[in-house]
Amino acid sequence: MQASSTSSSPERRPAPSWSGIGIALLAHTGWGAYPVLARYLQTVSDLPGMALLGLGNLIALLVYLPFIWRRIDGRILRSALIWGFALVVVLRSITNLLAARFTLAIYIQTITLMTPLFVALLSAGLFREPLPPGTWTAIGLSLVGALLMMSGEIGASGVSLALTASDWIGIALAAASALCLAIYMILVPRTVRHAVPGEAVLLMQLTTLTVTSTGISLLVGDEWERFTTLTSGDWAAFAAFVFGVLLGANLGQIVSLRQLGAPLVSSVMAWRLIATLALAAILLGERLDSWWQALGAVMVMITITGYLWRQARPFVGRLRTENQELRTENREPGTRNQELRTEN
Repeated sequence: MQASSTSSSPERRPAPSWSGIGIALLAHTGWGAYPVLARYLQTVSDLPGMALLGLGNLIALLVYLPFIWRRIDGRILRSALIWGFALVVVLRSITNLLAARFTLAIYIQTITLMTPLFVALLSAGLFREPLPPGTWTAIGLSLVGALLMMSGEIGASGVSLALTASDWIGIALAAASALCLAIYMILVPRTVRHAVPGEAVLLMQLTTLTVTSTGISLLVGDEWERFTTLTSGDWAAFAAFVFGVLLGANLGQIVSLRQLGAPLVSSVMAWRLIATLALAAILLGERLDSWWQALGAVMVMITITGYLWRQARPFVGRLRTENQELRTENREPGTRNQELRTEN
């Protein structure tokens, strides 16, 4: 996520590799697991949300800090942009975590997948950027798919939503979280232009969330002693939450963004819903109960994947052209030497 250097030749990103794609899928798997683990730890393990977020980020910070501290330029912390990130990250994380207490993990992930659509609408409204092709179609199909996933039955009277008051609260929190994530994604290119490395952004995230979540937890009087009653299965879920998501998914995202670029990484975002569906069935017993709910999930995944791939196509074409030019340049010295030997 570093800004490009000022050298005379432009920096070329290496061709997409299977390792980069694998890392991207692992990162998306981690984010797919997030609402499942957050819901499990809050509803099954009965941990307070803010205490969970505070302790989880503290452990991740203590593990991460020794490896990164000397590589971070302290002047970055004076940037107003990075503190804007801090505010958005706090709002995003708190709303996302609390949403998991109120509604199903698969509902949360479905709404999260619509984040690219929020990005397009916000960019058009705030910065007068043109909407990407197919945005309104993608919005319509995604909403239909989401309604099918949340439906209890389909009859002559139409679609009947199987939602409780608690579900509506969770869905509202998930929508607010997706909106915060969209703002975050809009800010990301600006960190590149200001030469803010991804490691610094992650350090800021972990630090801010540790301080804020712990402070809120102490303020509202969370019962931290509940951590002493956790079973071995609960601790395994907590470890997966800390090391698989807060650290693993974040670091995997940084690495994959460097290797593949944001368009390619985001184009496989629908993998998150697959991970959520699988893990929610295993840990929480939350499944799609009907063919139309499964159809809705497929509609959302295909729509978002097609929408993002359509945007990534020019980037992929440009990347192929640049790497073809690079291979041609690397062959030229050998060609000239061969011609010289022929002349001699």
